[in-house]
Amino acid sequence: MSLLEAAPRTLLTAPPATPLATPLATPLDDARSQLASAINVLGYGAGLQSLLSTPRREMTVAVPLRRDDGSTSLFTGYRVQHNLSRGPAKGGLRYSPGVTLDEVRALAMWMTWKCALIDVPFGGAKGGVTIDPRQFSQAELERVTRRYTSEILPIIGPEKDIPAPDMGTDERTMAWIMDTYSVNVGYTVPGIVTGKPISLGGSHGRASATSRGVTHIALAALRHRGISQHGATAAVQGFGKVGHDAAVFLTDAGIRVVAVSDQYGAVYNRNGLDFTRLSAWVAATGRVVGYDGAEPLDGDALLELPVDLLVPAAVEGVLHEGNAARVSARIIVEGANGPTSPAADRIFAENGQLVVPDILANAGGVLVSYFEWVQGNQAYWWNADEVEHKLEERMLGAWQQVVEYAAARDLSLRAAATVLAVERVAEAHLLRGLYP
Repeated sequence: MSLLEAAPRTLLTAPPATPLATPLATPLDDARSQLASAINVLGYGAGLQSLLSTPRREMTVAVPLRRDDGSTSLFTGYRVQHNLSRGPAKGGLRYSPGVTLDEVRALAMWMTWKCALIDVPFGGAKGGVTIDPRQFSQAELERVTRRYTSEILPIIGPEKDIPAPDMGTDERTMAWIMDTYSVNVGYTVPGIVTGKPISLGGSHGRASATSRGVTHIALAALRHRGISQHGATAAVQGFGKVGHDAAVFLTDAGIRVVAVSDQYGAVYNRNGLDFTRLSAWVAATGRVVGYDGAEPLDGDALLELPVDLLVPAAVEGVLHEGNAARVSARIIVEGANGPTSPAADRIFAENGQLVVPDILANAGGVLVSYFEWVQGNQAYWWNADEVEHKLEERMLGAWQQVVEYAAARDLSLRAAATVLAVERVAEAHLLRGLYP
């Protein structure tokens, strides 16, 4: 050891979930449980486990907003830097009314493992503001972003911590962060964020990178299980940044995507959805519900459809002890962060279902963020074909490493990915030593 289709169901509503004797675990509980399992496999001590489970730095800030009507609202913002041993912190910024510090801690930890697994020189970070961006004007969101940026200014920078878009934020948000930071230091700093507009130094392919990465890994997983992609069936939970493009890319690859969902509900068509028409409907209405080219479907029921491939690409904790036994997909590829609880993982393993973990499956976003950071630092930009080639090469390389590591040590893909990532981070810790 180193230093480390069946035919679709006729019932399209979900049966009531069996009440659980105990509350569902939180994302932070899940993240810590995964780390503990990896530490046990590697044989590390309690001290190193404590070090790796604790964020290196975290900040909670008040974010006041002057509303368009003159009133004032107050929000809470967070930025957590989980680990800095392999390089500056890297992670998204989400705007959601349900954001909590513990959620951000969990996401930052997963980001550390993700960066280590695909071998980019970053540690993990994450940020969030407790705001529902759908309820505020663009001018109000700009003011929130600029105030949040100014509050966390001391701990971010192109060599310290580089934010990126996440749930509820986009390239415009990143442009506001870049401008706020640049105004404060007195010169333009393209490397302060990734996921920027291309005209401001963003990278080709960044907006769809996570979805393309999910697609590359999903196709590799199908091949691994001997399932032809042409005619295979899939369901995608989530129709946002990741889910929308993943559904389109999977369709382009010959997979029949029969169902997608968003926070309002789901739609189903056994013959496959027409994403040109569905995307136009969503652009006009803001939701998949009501689309006339498919049947309405309960959102939770989508997770239980008898498909070859399930892509949970929405939020954490959607596959858990209460529903895992009813999930019949042969392969689950995690487009979201933390969608599967450890209890659900055990059920899927017992049923012979292949789960590709988030830190591998959705790593395309941070990989192309790394490409963007490199391009910005050298002021030389690659074309879209170069970015896509590098993305595919690195994602499939990471997939092969995880598959081989899992086979050599008789581990699940999640366990193998986590152990491999933790080993790399721990090695960096041990080589650098403690100061003083």
